[in-house]
Amino acid sequence: MNKLFLGVDGGQSSTTAMIGDETGRVLGSGRGGPCNHVGAAEGRAKFTNAINGCLTAACAQAGLDPAGVCFEAACLGFSGGPADKEAILRETLRAGRMILTTDAPIAGTGSISWGRDRNGRTARAGGWGYLFGDQGGGFDLAREALRAALRQEEGWGPPTGLHAKLLEATGSPDANHLLHRFYTTEFPRPGIASFSRLVDQCARAGDQVARRLLDNAARDLAEITGAVRAQLFAPGEPVLAAYIGGVFRCGYLLERFRTLVESAEGCRVDAPVYGPAAGALLDALASSGLKPRLSNLPDREK
Repeated sequence: MNKLFLGVDGGQSSTTAMIGDETGRVLGSGRGGPCNHVGAAEGRAKFTNAINGCLTAACAQAGLDPAGVCFEAACLGFSGGPADKEAILRETLRAGRMILTTDAPIAGTGSISWGRDRNGRTARAGGWGYLFGDQGGGFDLAREALRAALRQEEGWGPPTGLHAKLLEATGSPDANHLLHRFYTTEFPRPGIASFSRLVDQCARAGDQVARRLLDNAARDLAEITGAVRAQLFAPGEPVLAAYIGGVFRCGYLLERFRTLVESAEGCRVDAPVYGPAAGALLDALASSGLKPRLSNLPDREK
């Protein structure tokens, strides 16, 4: 039997495992819950359940026994970093070689830019988390949308369709009431981030406040992209910048981002070739000196 390899993308909203063989053929993939924090006992349980859940689903699809499977190499990238997760993973997974990292190198979720040049040098910018960073990400956009709605409601901001959209989507009587609901467990961060789609809807309807928020988000994302480019590449050197994440489903934001990034000589923006879990699988293969092109990918990872 061919040697087995594992790639895992662990983010703030879900965890995806992908199993492949040494030829690059994907044998199975599966999803579990979020696994970005494990500090408290409850967090540890959620993390373990997420890893076991996505691995069990991937093994079932691949026709493997999750209790007995052993991987030649596994690469696992996590939102929030790997430091507090290694001990748990070594109890959960059997792998000859285990590579633990953040989700940035495999193009995971969150507002972060990461790059690698042809010599293997890497650099990153952003990725500070929702309290101090993540500018331009889904949570940040939803937060800015609520701020705009609150300013309108209190009379110190311009009118915007975001106010009505947010109240309608959440069944809230006013923005102040929604503010307090967003501070409760009723709305976890991924749930709040999902309301960023309303900014896109309002912008497409001509709402100037929503357009300004998307302009700001595109600028922030372009700036961290430019920061990484400057650390790794000489001015004018050809660079491909790939984007990934839910906010780029917004056509207006994507085009603004593309325009800003491509204003730098030699820089081109394009969609990623692979999704995050597939990127992790490629790094697991590369750790064994293998560089195949992946085949039999699920649609969501193409």
